[in-house]
Amino acid sequence: MTTTGTPPAGLTVRPATLGDAGAVTALLNAIDVLEIGREETELNEVEADLKHPEVDLEKDSWLLFEGDRLIGYGLLWDDSGAERIDIDQYVLPDRPDGTEYLFELMEARAAERAAGNGADRAVIHLHLNIEPCVDTDAMRARGWRTVRRYNVMARDLVAAEHPIPEPPTGVVLRDCTDEADRRTAHRLIQESFAEHFDFQPRSYEQWLSDIDGERADWSLVWIASLDGEDVAAIRTRNDRTTMGWTANLGVLAAARGRGLGSYLLRHFFAHYATVIGRERVGLGVDTDNSSGALALYERHGMALDFAVDTWELTRPV
Repeated sequence: MTTTGTPPAGLTVRPATLGDAGAVTALLNAIDVLEIGREETELNEVEADLKHPEVDLEKDSWLLFEGDRLIGYGLLWDDSGAERIDIDQYVLPDRPDGTEYLFELMEARAAERAAGNGADRAVIHLHLNIEPCVDTDAMRARGWRTVRRYNVMARDLVAAEHPIPEPPTGVVLRDCTDEADRRTAHRLIQESFAEHFDFQPRSYEQWLSDIDGERADWSLVWIASLDGEDVAAIRTRNDRTTMGWTANLGVLAAARGRGLGSYLLRHFFAHYATVIGRERVGLGVDTDNSSGALALYERHGMALDFAVDTWELTRPV
């Protein structure tokens, strides 16, 4: 593990293993409660992160302990193969010195990863709740700044109010239980999100690893064709305790303005309300999305649940 100095008094640090997923989930849920008032982290999500193909757990993960109590967790990965490095970091608020120490370790490792890619700097991104446990003034003092905001939108469902909608003229919807359709969904999502902020192109195999494809319910991923041509995809998940979830809703640029986004959203609502029996659904959206996605979701009754900022630090290698 890359280190700079020694831990603050009373603290120890070691790499994470897959066997630590349960303890990490408990820590993240404790922080969720402090930040948004409820537990929001699922064990399967933490396990998928720890199995991320661009993570070397021995060098790219950190568990921070005060005695036997886990108080902090950090994970670093490299999707870009260049200067962009992503990190997650969570520390309980009673040990700000532990937060500073983890930042030192993780920023140094990010620079090391970027240098290994041949880059002359590391551009590090971290997502935090807009009212996080971490001291944001201390982050700014280290050179971090906010560059983007994402809203988590949610709405309640009543089955009687959400019948399965009829598709627009010329539109046919199918699920992705077939391997060929999974590859098509990957292509459509990659193409429709290619110009979005922070997009990183991913091969089909990388994408499967990112989304924990082995455990995905592919009957909840749909492709929409328009006049025989595949033009849109929506990937949803029913593995979250608090709500059903749309992870991606993408329409190719040439097919926008035809009501496909609205249709896919209404199909998502209806399927989860009438077939699955969910009473609440949600999704995340970039508030600066140029495609008008935020307005679309608001028109369909979705409202702000909580918000997350993207923080950025640029560090020479």
